[in-house]
Amino acid sequence: MIKSGRIKMIWQDRKRILGLPLTFTQYALSEDRVFVQTGLLNTRFEEALLYRIQDISLTVTLGQRIFQVGTVTLLSSDKTTPRLALKNIRNPMDVKEM
Repeated sequence: MIKSGRIKMIWQDRKRILGLPLTFTQYALSEDRVFVQTGLLNTRFEEALLYRIQDISLTVTLGQRIFQVGTVTLLSSDKTTPRLALKNIRNPMDVKEM
């Protein structure tokens, strides 16, 4: 998982395929930031400050509903990552409310 060090993580999960965490995409939420780590050999880290988040949307397709996952999309004023999608995560409504 994403190494937290001195940062206290409120929530952590992985992107899921058919409801199983079989991917190399990890998500985490601290009190002031959202973290996304993708990749196995070439790892990419994205981070968005929560105060920059302007809009949050939740999408649950029929296939996602079957596997009890959903996608939370964050729209921010961040120049490098204006749109951050937390894809196929468990309990998407709870994560959206966090």
